[in-house]
Amino acid sequence: MVTEEQLDHYRIEGTEVRVVRDALELNDVIGIVVAWDEESVIIRKGNRRVVKLSRSYLYEPAAAPRTELG
Repeated sequence: MVTEEQLDHYRIEGTEVRVVRDALELNDVIGIVVAWDEESVIIRKGNRRVVKLSRSYLYEPAAAPRTELG
């Protein structure tokens, strides 16, 4: 699970993050961290839409190479 400190760092720096939800890269969500609570994170995508995702997913900087799951 992503920590409060990581999320706060991503939000303050405006870092674009990649949310890896499963093994398919097609299902990744890329955007900027807007807000979060104990269970979820709100990400603003490039088209200005927001999505609410579980904190249990893998959050990493979009500029870094993608971490492969499973």
